[in-house]
Amino acid sequence: MVNVRDLDPSASPLSYYGSELRRLREAAGLRQAQLGEIVYCTGSLIGQIETAKKVPTRDFSERIDAALMTGGVFSRLIGLVLRSQLPNWFQPYAEMEAKAAYISTYQSQMVYGLLQTEAYARAVMATGLPDNLEELVAARMDRQRLLTRERPPMVWVVLDEAALCRPIGSSQVMRAQLEHLLSFRRERWVRIQVLPFAAGEHASLIGSFNALRFDDDPDIVYTEDLISGHMTANPETVKEAALRYAHLQASALSVEDSAELIMRVLEERYGDRSGHDRRALA
Repeated sequence: MVNVRDLDPSASPLSYYGSELRRLREAAGLRQAQLGEIVYCTGSLIGQIETAKKVPTRDFSERIDAALMTGGVFSRLIGLVLRSQLPNWFQPYAEMEAKAAYISTYQSQMVYGLLQTEAYARAVMATGLPDNLEELVAARMDRQRLLTRERPPMVWVVLDEAALCRPIGSSQVMRAQLEHLLSFRRERWVRIQVLPFAAGEHASLIGSFNALRFDDDPDIVYTEDLISGHMTANPETVKEAALRYAHLQASALSVEDSAELIMRVLEERYGDRSGHDRRALA
C-alpha cells in the first residue's frame, strides 16, 4: 500500500489530485470515513484516491468540491487526471482535439469516439484487454464534454456503413448507439454522413483519419495504426487529406438520407426504432 507521506504530488496528475485531497481533508479536520459519509462513499475509497490507487470520477470531484468548499479545485483537476489515463501516445492528440475549432473525420470500422455511448466505448476498448478499462472509458466520456461546452467545435463525420452494421457489444448496445447518433440531428455543430456500401471503392480505402482546424494554428491530420497514433501538420499531407475528405463527402449520402439509413439499420438489424418518426426528417 502506498504511504500517503511518501506520495510524490509531482509524479502524475492523479498523485497531485490525491495529495491535494488529503491536504484539504486534513485542513478541514475530517477523517477519511467522515468525508466519505458526507460525499456518500466509503472511507476506503477516499484512502484509495488519496494514495493514487483509484481514479476519481467527475461526479466524485464535484461532491468533494461542495463538501470541502474548494471553489471547484477538484472539478478543474479531474479533466487532467482523466486525460492522463489515456495512452501516452494519444494524449497529445486529445489536447489538440480540445482546442480545435473544426473537426472532420472519416471512420471506416466503428463509430467516432466523440459520438460513442459509454456501453459502446466499453465494448470497443475491452477488445484490447486493458488493465484500466473503466478509467479508459471514463476518459473517453470526458473527452466528449467538448461537444457540450458553450462554444463547441464544428464536427463533421463521414461514417462508413460498416460501422452501423458491425454489432459491437450486443443488439441493445447497438440500438442505443444508433439512437445516440440520431440524436445529433438536433445539434447545429454536429453533422453525420454515411458512406454507403453502394459507393464501392472510395478515396480512403486505406483507413480512417481525422483532420483538425484551429483559429490560430496550422491544420493537423491524425491517423492510427495497430500500436499508436500519428499527428502531422505537413502542408502536403494536410492538402491530400482535405482532397480525400472532399471526395468522401461527395460519395456519402446527404445528412438527411444518412439519418434515414441509420434508422433503417436500427430497425432491420437491431429490431427497435424506439419511436423515431421518419416524418421528423421533413
